[in-house]
Amino acid sequence: MFDIDLWREIFQSINKNRTRSLLSGFTVAFAILLFAILFGLANGLQNTFSKAFNDDANNAIMIYSGMTSKANKGLQAGRRIQFKNEDYQYLKEEYNDKVQYITSRVYRNVTATFQNEKSTYSVVAVHPDHQYLEKTMIDQGRYINEMDVSQHTKVVVIGRLVEEDLFPKTFALGKYINLDGIAYKVVGVFSDDGGDNEERYIFMPISTAQRLYGNNDYIDQINLTYKPDMSYDQAIAFGRTLTTKMKDRFDIAETDQRGIRIQNMAEGTKQVEQMTTALGFIILVIGFGTLTAGIVGISNIMIFIVKERTKEIGIRKALGATPRSIVSIILIESILITAIAGYVGLLLGMGILKLAAPTLETYFITDPSVQPSLIIAATVTLIVAGGIAGYLPAKKASQIKPIVALRDD
Repeated sequence: MFDIDLWREIFQSINKNRTRSLLSGFTVAFAILLFAILFGLANGLQNTFSKAFNDDANNAIMIYSGMTSKANKGLQAGRRIQFKNEDYQYLKEEYNDKVQYITSRVYRNVTATFQNEKSTYSVVAVHPDHQYLEKTMIDQGRYINEMDVSQHTKVVVIGRLVEEDLFPKTFALGKYINLDGIAYKVVGVFSDDGGDNEERYIFMPISTAQRLYGNNDYIDQINLTYKPDMSYDQAIAFGRTLTTKMKDRFDIAETDQRGIRIQNMAEGTKQVEQMTTALGFIILVIGFGTLTAGIVGISNIMIFIVKERTKEIGIRKALGATPRSIVSIILIESILITAIAGYVGLLLGMGILKLAAPTLETYFITDPSVQPSLIIAATVTLIVAGGIAGYLPAKKASQIKPIVALRDD
């Protein structure tokens, strides 16, 4: 295996038959190239779907209030539906066995100032569970807690970019910021995978916002997550039950789609998983077909190479070469060409995906890439296939008598 003369002879053979070697290598490289691009595009689509749901918990259900579009039970159309704290408590207690986290939301736009810095932000008043629904990551300090809610504490948790805007020369934690003339203590700074927009929010206790901005118990939205052990079908059924119950609670017609709207992440997630599964299967079939074409191609070339070298094999046998040494030369040459070509195909495929990544984003393909281990496995498959394809005819040719091999046309 490590015989210098053997390797010299192999490289001489490759150099002497450049066209044959290039054709063999091209077949393998092209197969690996297509394989890498196909799986890279599939992964890019899956990344897009994952990123779309990255900001919120995958098991979230959002309940929005709106304006009725149909009359019902003697009530006129056009009624404004207003959630209150009692509606939040109803859902929390009624479905305690199915709800993992739950929070209310109240929205308000404010002008925030600290010393000479000033900017406008969106304030979201929430319950402590909101941290888990939004996948909020606390970088400094803490999040809103139950004591803040019960005592109407004037505290806020600000986004990373809010800190950069208002506190360019110091840290925000422990400082007081002014929101529309009211001072709040910064008890935490958070970051969010949802991007820059999500990191420009300010969170405060919902009870504080209700008391200071309206002196009422109104809420704008109710968000919750269902128990993770629920299947998609169970979660979808749960979402429909919530829709029915909330419509009955506010005397909204069953066919009215505007009075109360519920967005159930389970529906979207189920569709995405079905789509990605189908896409993965299609890509797998196409990739397998591409790999099969590469196997057939390299196999045919190996058979042709052995046939072409029949006379050479006869001469080697006449000079005393053993059948094993003859087979080894052909197999090592095959494996070397396949391995080098596979590596080139891998580099080309990953290079094309990297160069095309910015353009592909417009087609909803994010960060198209492929695991090198997958491509290496495909290359090894081609090497094994090429080796088997070359071994069988080489073995047969090595057993031919020299005189017969020299007569071969």
